[in-house]
Amino acid sequence: MQLLKHMSISAVLLGGFAIIGSGLVAWIHQQTAPTIEANEQAALLSNLHSLIPPGTHDNDITEDTIQVRDETLLGTPEPVTVYRARQDGEPVTAILNVIAPDGYSGRINLLVAIRYDGELAGVRVIKHSETPGLGDAIDAERSDWIHSFAGKSLDNPEPDGWRVKKDGGEFDQFTGATVTPRAVVKAVRNALKYYAEHREQLFRPTDNTGDESA
Repeated sequence: MQLLKHMSISAVLLGGFAIIGSGLVAWIHQQTAPTIEANEQAALLSNLHSLIPPGTHDNDITEDTIQVRDETLLGTPEPVTVYRARQDGEPVTAILNVIAPDGYSGRINLLVAIRYDGELAGVRVIKHSETPGLGDAIDAERSDWIHSFAGKSLDNPEPDGWRVKKDGGEFDQFTGATVTPRAVVKAVRNALKYYAEHREQLFRPTDNTGDESA
């Protein structure tokens, strides 16, 4: 009987700790969620402005967006956000938030900025899980590698050049890490292909509630 009593008390205590712990986690999440969201939005805006400086457009690119889908070229079956820059109502640049699905440690989220004429304004990595010291050289803060895409286009370089040098292409790989840059190069070229096929659709005026499908 004494043993059963102790077991019952232990069970009650454990249950109480679980309830308190769950409540504490929920409370912390509720308190920190707005700050986390604000930080993520600030980081996104910083990346967007690094690709399209505010002086090159006069619209709010965080509001002028469209959702598109193309699992093959955009790297995910989920809707992809496209941010659209305009000047005096005319299209300037589209920034596609695409996925490189085949990174060494999983998905790599990219912002691919493409000028209206099809030339790359630049590329930024906004989220990844690549190996520190190797694959994380795709970060703009860690190396200049990601800046090598600026000025490129679907035909510059030629199709065979859209590979890392190890595969006979024009893009550098990292020492000890070829999979990561290979995945990014492929994703950027796929984004350019998608843009070339859907440019007019991407800049079509919308009420931001539609989900355009490729």
